[in-house]
Amino acid sequence: MTVKSKKTRFRAYQLGSAGSSFSYFNGDFFTLIEARYNETNEDSIKQEMRLCDVTNINNLHITSWDRDHCSPSQLEKILAEFNPNKIEYPGYIPHSEAGKESLKIIKAYELRGKGSKKIISVTPEYIDSLDKAENYGYKDTLHHPKFIDEESSNNNSTVKHFRSGSFNVLSLGDVEDNNIASGLRRQRTINQETDIMILAHHGASNGFTTSAFVKAVQPTIAIASADYANQFKHPKQEIRDLLYKNDVKLFTTKSGDVVVFSTGSHTGHYKLVNLKAGSTEVSSECDFIARKTRFLRNNTDTIRARINKGNRGPRR
Repeated sequence: MTVKSKKTRFRAYQLGSAGSSFSYFNGDFFTLIEARYNETNEDSIKQEMRLCDVTNINNLHITSWDRDHCSPSQLEKILAEFNPNKIEYPGYIPHSEAGKESLKIIKAYELRGKGSKKIISVTPEYIDSLDKAENYGYKDTLHHPKFIDEESSNNNSTVKHFRSGSFNVLSLGDVEDNNIASGLRRQRTINQETDIMILAHHGASNGFTTSAFVKAVQPTIAIASADYANQFKHPKQEIRDLLYKNDVKLFTTKSGDVVVFSTGSHTGHYKLVNLKAGSTEVSSECDFIARKTRFLRNNTDTIRARINKGNRGPRR
């Protein structure tokens, strides 16, 4: 297992309304995270796809049926314009009319594809069926839902670790249970490879993002999706203080998109730029090195020893 050269990009999109929209590109595969597509992020998504030299979305990954993650009308537009080859959608039964409508749209898209599309309901059973993840390397990994919480749909959000590029992104959806956090932070791939963490539930202070979780995972960067007005005050001040105390750099989409891209030989160095709203003008920028590269630069025996010690999560 060695460090690979992989052109990698991540983008957190400003939406102009409550909700989340992200993308991750690993050099070959473009994933749009959440089914949100409106007049604020439309041009930015198209620009990002041009920069990645792709015309179609390879994977549409939806973490929650809540409208701020999956809007039926915007989902239809994404499917019509970008024709994704794969959709990963929440494996719990939608509780809202918007969620039910979104599920019908996905099922209709699957039928139109006549077996040519890979449509996956991310259920506990599906996760149990997956192979175990390699501890260090380039395999995207699904970690949750391990169970269905009948009391809280937020806890049924899909948790995925995007590890297939030269830097890694942990997507947490809206999970809020501390027991879920406890299980995730024990995964070696998470606690030693997370560069960018999309804050759970937009940075709400709900018992998930605790000092124990942040200390174990040690993300370099935390991302919170927040509209310009930020009526929900995301992320909460308690979360801001916690991140600051643990030297995690926080960026939000309140003032513009957050773009992260690999640099140099695309083997671990990456740059973050925070754009000003509606423009390509940069408001701030920082340089980083991906955490997994220091493990992948070890000799084979050292890597094997670390793998044999650690537990593993299921990969996609």
